[in-house]
Amino acid sequence: MDKNNQNRIEIELTDEIAQGTYSNLAIISHSQSEVVFDFVRIVPGTPKAKVKSRVLMTPERAKALLEALQDNINKYENSFGKIKTQKQGGPIMPINFGGNPQA
Repeated sequence: MDKNNQNRIEIELTDEIAQGTYSNLAIISHSQSEVVFDFVRIVPGTPKAKVKSRVLMTPERAKALLEALQDNINKYENSFGKIKTQKQGGPIMPINFGGNPQA
């Protein structure tokens, strides 16, 4: 067996998962042994926001994710320009974004 094929993992992506899940808020928490990512979708005019997906990782895998995400953000910004965050004058989510302010 080829040495390169020994460490190869075949990853399957189902049609349902390939559609993705939109999230505009991530809540991250942790314990000593896990990091928990809750991905939430907030919809204007609704009083509640639902967790659409939860991902649990070991701290080591979470750090590897952080490094991979930073690498991809750097590549994105090199191609499309700097991403503005709220601290840098980017879009601000209104306080009443998740509900009716007259209620």
